[in-house]
Amino acid sequence: MTRSARPLPERRLRPPMGWNSWDCYGTTVTEDEVLANATFMRDHLLPHGWDTVVVDIQWYEPTARAHGYNDDAPLVLDGYGRQLPAPNRFPSAADGAGFGPLAARVHELGLRFGLHIMRGIPRRAVAARLPVAGTDFTADEIADTDSVCPWNSDNYGLDHDHPGAQAYYDAQVAQFADWGVDFVKADDMLFPYHEREIAAYAQAIARSGQPIELSLSPGTDVSLAHLDHLRANATMWRVCDDLWDRWPDVEAQFARMARWAPSQSEHGWADADMLPLGHIGIRAERGEDRQCALTGPEQTSLLTLWLISRSPLMMGGDLPTSPPETIALLTNDEALDVLFHSRDNREVLRERDLVLWTARDTDEHTRYAAVFSLADEPRHLTVPLGDIGAHPDDHVRELWTHTDTAHNGRELSVTLPAHGAALYRFAPLG
Repeated sequence: MTRSARPLPERRLRPPMGWNSWDCYGTTVTEDEVLANATFMRDHLLPHGWDTVVVDIQWYEPTARAHGYNDDAPLVLDGYGRQLPAPNRFPSAADGAGFGPLAARVHELGLRFGLHIMRGIPRRAVAARLPVAGTDFTADEIADTDSVCPWNSDNYGLDHDHPGAQAYYDAQVAQFADWGVDFVKADDMLFPYHEREIAAYAQAIARSGQPIELSLSPGTDVSLAHLDHLRANATMWRVCDDLWDRWPDVEAQFARMARWAPSQSEHGWADADMLPLGHIGIRAERGEDRQCALTGPEQTSLLTLWLISRSPLMMGGDLPTSPPETIALLTNDEALDVLFHSRDNREVLRERDLVLWTARDTDEHTRYAAVFSLADEPRHLTVPLGDIGAHPDDHVRELWTHTDTAHNGRELSVTLPAHGAALYRFAPLG
C-alpha cells in the first residue's frame, strides 16, 4: 500500500478520538486483536468521529505478560537500537517489515494507525553499543544512564547535550513514518517534566516530513506553567496518572479538567486519559478480565466530563466484546456535538455535591450545560437557569436520553442517580 492511501490529515478543530489497547490488553496485544478492534471501529464508530487505532506499550517485547513488566526483557531491536514489533505477536512484521503491513491494513479501513513508545533508548542497545543510524556514534555514547523510568526498565534517557541523541530520535521517528504511523504516544515524558526530551521528539517528527500527532504521558502533577511548551510540541498531553474503572479516579478529574478546560483549543488538548469502559482487563496491568466496574450513571458522568471539558477520547475497552450500552454511549451524536462544536468550556459551580459546567456552541446561539451529582445517593436538584447561562424561553434537550425537557422559565429540575450526570443543550426557540 502506498503512503498516498493513508487517511488525509485534518486540522484538529476537535480532540483526537480512537481506541488504545492498554486497558484491555496491557503489554500483550496481538495483531489479530488490533485488527478486530480496527474493523469494529470502521463498522460502528468511524461515522461518529472515531478514527485512530493505537498499539500501546511493549509491542517489541515477545515475552510480555499481564500484570507487570519483565526485568531485562528481550526486546526486539534492529541493528541501530530501534524497536521492532515482536513477530510472535505481530506476524506481518516478520523479515524486517515492521508495522508497515499492519498500518496499511488499518489505513485500508479508513483509519489512522498509532503506537506507544518509551522515552529514551533501549538499555540493550546501550549494552551492545549499537550504532546510531546515520552517525558515527554508538548508543552508549548518547545515553543518560542516570535518567531512568521509575516503573519500566526497558530504556535509559538520552543526553541531549550530545548530537547523537537527536539523531537517534530522528532515525526512530523516520522509521515510524516509513511504516505509516500517524500517531505516537510517547511515555515517561511528563513526570518529571522532560522539556528537552519532548522538544527533541517533536523536532524528530517535524524532520520526518509526515503529519504525525504526538501524545505525551503519563501526566502526574503537570502544571499549566508548561502550556506554551506543550502546545509548541504536542497534540495532546495527559494530566493524570493512569485512570481505571474506580469512581475516586473519575471524581479526581473534576478539579484537573476545571483547571485545563479554559486552555483547550486546536493548539493542543489536555487529556483526561483513556475511557476504561466496556470489556477491560483481559490481559491488562490492573485487575482481571471484567466489564467496567463503574456503574451506568458513573460511566455517563465520566463521558460527560470528558465531553464538556473537550478531552481527547481514547476508548480502552475491547470493542467487539463490549456491551451494546457502551457502544451506544460512544456513538451518541447529540452528545458528541459538545466535543466537536463547543467553546468557552468551564466549570461554573462546585458546591457540596453539585458540579455545573457550561459551554457555548460555535454557532453563537446554542449553549450546553452539564449537571453532575457527586453524592453517594440519588438527588433531586434545582438549577437556576441563570447559573448555566440559559434564557427563560430556551428549548432544552437532555442529550444522553434524547429527551426534550420542560422548565418554568426560572429553573431546571434535575433528578440524578448516585454519581450521575445530565448533559443539556439550550437553544433559542425558532
